[in-house]
Amino acid sequence: MNKVMSRTAARPRPRHRPPTRHDTRRPAGSPPRSPARSTTRTAARPDTAPTPPGTAVRQPRPTDLFAERLLAVLSGQRPVHWMLRHTAGRAYDDLARLAALGPLRTRGGCPVVHDIGYFVPRTGAIEAFARIAAGGRLRALAFRLEQGKDLRWRCTAVETGPRPA
Repeated sequence: MNKVMSRTAARPRPRHRPPTRHDTRRPAGSPPRSPARSTTRTAARPDTAPTPPGTAVRQPRPTDLFAERLLAVLSGQRPVHWMLRHTAGRAYDDLARLAALGPLRTRGGCPVVHDIGYFVPRTGAIEAFARIAAGGRLRALAFRLEQGKDLRWRCTAVETGPRPA
């Protein structure tokens, strides 16, 4: 009987671990972890609707990704070294030179990518341009992407139009 008692007897908790919380209510004054759901039904936005199983999710094109990345650096939202592993050749030096000039910085809101176009001169290379809405003006951004042996796209050239006076 002593063997049975010793097996079922409550063991003390280790001292290095705090006791678990049994009260499911949140402490006073702290907000809930997820927003409260409303009881009225609203139409789901198409970009947030769950994807049914078996359907492919559209991946963004490399031109879209690089236009956003370059815009973030050239507008001063990100540091230049953020693009270090995404550039090859002289592109990083050109990007550092352009970022120092701040060609896409605005006093008002943040600049946004308005439109993107591209040309494929050969397999594994893309020459792209982006129209950037900066303040009340439209600016130009041109860049070249090349696919490496590891199948990753890297920016090999970047240029902006002259800054308006």
